[in-house]
Amino acid sequence: MTSVELAEASNAAVYASMITLTLAMIAFAASFASGRRRPATVGAHVAAEGQGSTAVLTRTDPPVVEQPGRRAANVGMSLTWLAFGLLLVGVVLRGVWAGRVPWGNMYEFSITAALGVLGVFLGMSLRRDLRWLGLFVVIPTLLWLGLAVTVLYTEAAQLVPALKSYWLVIHVSAAIICFGAFTFAAATAALALVRGRVERRQRAAVVTGWASHLPSSERLERLTQTVIAFSFPLWTFAIVAGAIWAENAWGRYWGWDPKETWAFITWVIFAAYLHARSTAGWRGSRASWIAIAGWVAFLINYFGVNIFVNSLHSYAGV
Repeated sequence: MTSVELAEASNAAVYASMITLTLAMIAFAASFASGRRRPATVGAHVAAEGQGSTAVLTRTDPPVVEQPGRRAANVGMSLTWLAFGLLLVGVVLRGVWAGRVPWGNMYEFSITAALGVLGVFLGMSLRRDLRWLGLFVVIPTLLWLGLAVTVLYTEAAQLVPALKSYWLVIHVSAAIICFGAFTFAAATAALALVRGRVERRQRAAVVTGWASHLPSSERLERLTQTVIAFSFPLWTFAIVAGAIWAENAWGRYWGWDPKETWAFITWVIFAAYLHARSTAGWRGSRASWIAIAGWVAFLINYFGVNIFVNSLHSYAGV
């Protein structure tokens, strides 16, 4: 294939993934709109012998939860897997076209970061049922890709000398995985806040309404902590790898460049989250807000620094 054909094929794959994600979003939304989960009481009869007669006792089993919209959610998951595959093809073809790793500018990092978000979500779904989270992962991913193709798109170009290093692969790949994990954690933290508010308002054993599709706020908080506990050491590694790369490129490990500063701020926020989860006084909604703040700091580091601030990292371009 010629370079023009590779570029067109890459763009077509990215657009195809966006169309597929749109269909997945509709399927997940249909799952949520299909109805409420309703508790059902199941009677069980137990025969007991006593003085020549049989006594029948009735006990109530734990609530059986109906799940309307299960088929639509399954369709949404299948479409999300398809979108992941199409986006992976788009990213790989972009790299083949450019003749390098496909994250040399903001557009390339954005589509690869979207791939990271889907990858973390789908990887986690292999171990637990996450169909209830699909809508809240697909929507930000679709918006991210839309921003990439409409605002951030640029033709592939050769890397500037500072980027021609194997540390580009090590440092940026770690950051991409962290972005996917932090986005996942921000979604579950936000849903934990919503679910917790509904639980406090309804004060019932069984939550009704659309929030009944979600796990309990406690389970959501534990899931958020699990993901951040995994990604925090990886983010620490990304910062250290970036410092080593900076010494090779600029002759110093750390210079409080705006991107370095915001990377450190993000690290501090997530460290504060993990500390908050380990202390009883800061669990629950307070810790969830810290997790969301860490994700916002990551976005500021990416968009704000790259676009609006003069930095040694400005060569990333748009």
